[in-house]
Amino acid sequence: MSKIALDLGFIQIYWYSITMFLGILAGSIVAYREIKKQKINEDFFINLIFYGILFGLIGARLYYVAFHFDYYRENPLEILEVWNGGLAIHGAILFTSLWFIIYTKKYKQKTLKVFDIVVVGLILGQAIGRWGNFFNQEAFGAITTKAALLKDKVPEFIVNQMYIDGAYRQPTFLYESLWDIFGFIALLIIRRYKYLKTGQLTAFYLMWYSVGRFVIEGYRSDSLMLGNFKVAQIVSVILFIVGLLIFLLRHRGSKFENLYRNENDEKDEKKI
Repeated sequence: MSKIALDLGFIQIYWYSITMFLGILAGSIVAYREIKKQKINEDFFINLIFYGILFGLIGARLYYVAFHFDYYRENPLEILEVWNGGLAIHGAILFTSLWFIIYTKKYKQKTLKVFDIVVVGLILGQAIGRWGNFFNQEAFGAITTKAALLKDKVPEFIVNQMYIDGAYRQPTFLYESLWDIFGFIALLIIRRYKYLKTGQLTAFYLMWYSVGRFVIEGYRSDSLMLGNFKVAQIVSVILFIVGLLIFLLRHRGSKFENLYRNENDEKDEKKI
């Protein structure tokens, strides 16, 4: 299957770019619907997300390039060729999180509340974006056989695309995409809980995604490495601990305090 979705001669549109766009669009729509319910100022949100996406893409690329610095030092122009892959979600999370913290503090908005709103759409966007790895034949696992993949009920069109460098590979991109979809559904359900506290959606996202990523990364054979360790597994452990600490800290006190949804929260939201 070709990486190129549309060749207009003067420009080529890649499937990777399309999936990234669809993931960002879907995640933004989910978040936008929630900010309407939460009565958060739309201009504030649009600026937050627009620059958040920009910083996220920059962070995702710089993170990836940093771990392939020897190659990109010799081929610096290829740093701009993001359509060929090479975007690391942990870099995007880091840069976007820093932007969110700065922006929400500047306008005196509740930082954890904003994170809670965004992470539901984020994990959906991740589930969609992983399919960019499918088209670019990235994020794959160990060598296997076609018969084994078909026996595991992997669709044949995916199996065929997993024929990489002369061998069939485990479609670990698919495993993570499915894990993210289940996480999205779980977050939607949890968000309806009456006594959910601000910050706990973010905590659940960090723990859920980190557990899945840690396990699935163990099966990948194209991971970013730091010595003998897989970088994504190290970061997953750190993010899981951060999520657990947020959950425990926000769980303290009365179950009626610091709720994600209540009338006082809505009244307190300031217009920008």
